[in-house]
Amino acid sequence: MEEQGFFYRDTWAEVDMDHIGANVEAIRCHLPEDVEFIAVVKANAYGHGDSQVAEAALKAGASMLAVAFMDEALALRKKGITASVLVLGASRPEDVNIAAEEGIILTVFQEDWLVKAREVLKADALLLLHIKIDTGMGRIGIRTVRELKAAEQLINEDERLQLHGIYTHYATADERDDTYFTKQLALFKEMIGALDKLPPVVHSSNSAAALMHADARFNAVRVGIAMYGLAPSMEIAPELPVELKEAFSLHSRLVHVKKLEKGEKVSYGATYEAPEEIWVGTLPIGYADGWIRKLQGQEVLVDGKRSPIIGRICMDQCMIRLPQEVPVGTIATLIGHQDGETISINEIAKKLETINYEVPCIISSRVPRLYRQDGEVVGLNNSLL
Repeated sequence: MEEQGFFYRDTWAEVDMDHIGANVEAIRCHLPEDVEFIAVVKANAYGHGDSQVAEAALKAGASMLAVAFMDEALALRKKGITASVLVLGASRPEDVNIAAEEGIILTVFQEDWLVKAREVLKADALLLLHIKIDTGMGRIGIRTVRELKAAEQLINEDERLQLHGIYTHYATADERDDTYFTKQLALFKEMIGALDKLPPVVHSSNSAAALMHADARFNAVRVGIAMYGLAPSMEIAPELPVELKEAFSLHSRLVHVKKLEKGEKVSYGATYEAPEEIWVGTLPIGYADGWIRKLQGQEVLVDGKRSPIIGRICMDQCMIRLPQEVPVGTIATLIGHQDGETISINEIAKKLETINYEVPCIISSRVPRLYRQDGEVVGLNNSLL
C-alpha cells in the first residue's frame, strides 16, 4: 500500500472502484434492459465518497442519482456531476429556483408546498418534480387519492412545473415475510392508477426489492446498499441472486509498540489489566473517527492474525494486544482483507448491534478516503487538506 505521501496520518479508508462498478453491472444484468438504474449516493455515498461513487456508478450503467437533501445535490454539481439528481427528502419551497437553475429534481408530498413553490418560482423556470407516495413507511408522502389528484392538477396547470416521476418506499422489502410489502405494493399500484397520466419515471424498489421482487420494479429502481457490496439485510443475504463485492475497507498503522508486564493497565479507567507479559500496539484511530467505544474487544488484523482491542477506545487512539512483537509502521486492517483473513462490515455491525448501512456512514470525514482502480490509487478525499 502506497498511501503514505497522500496525507499525514496513519489511518485511512479505501474504496475499491472496481467493486462499485462490478456491483452496478451485476445488478444491471439482473434487471430488464428497460428498467432505469438510480444510484443512491446520499450521506456522502454511505460514507464512500459522493462524487467518486457517482462517477463510477454512471460509468457502469446508472442513469440517475439520488440524494437525501438539496445540499447534497448541490455538492455533486460543484464537483462537476451533471447527471440527473433526485432529492428524496424534503426541500423548502423557498429554494425551488436554485433547484431549477441547477437541474435538480425535487420530491413533493404536500399540496401547500406546491402552492408556495408556484408563488416564488421564476416565470422562465422549469422545475422537475417526483411525487412521493406514503404506502406505509410513515415518513413523508401523499397518503390519499384526493391529495394525489390535487397535486397532479397543481403541477399540470403550471407550465413551469413538470411531473417527472412518482415513487414510494418499502418498509419490509428486506424481510422474508412479504405480507406488509405486498400490501404496500398493492396500494402504490392503486394510487398511480388514479393519475390521469403516468410520468416518465415510476419507481418503488430499493436494493432489496430490486433484487428480490420483480413485480415491484416498474421502469426504474433505486439502488443504495447493494451498490456498495453489502446485503440489504442478513435475513435475505443467502438468497440474493447476484454476487456483491464489498467496496469499503479501513486501515491504520501501528505508531507505538511496547511490552507490558503482568498487572499493568491500559487506557482510561484502567479497565484492562495485562494477564501476563504481553505486546501492545497503539493505533491512531478512535471514537472521533467513528471507531466508537463500543468496539472495545473487537479484533483487527495484524500480519493476517486477529488482535483484540484492549482497554477503552480513546478519542484519537486505541490499543490492541499483539500476537507477538511487530515493528512500528505495521499495517492493521480494521475492515477488509489481509493475508487470507477478513473482517467484514457485517462483523463490525454485529459487534455494534446495528445494521451494515451504519458502519461506513459513521467513519468520520477526518479519515482520508483513498480510491483504487485496478489496484492503483486514482483519487483521494481528505476533508482536512
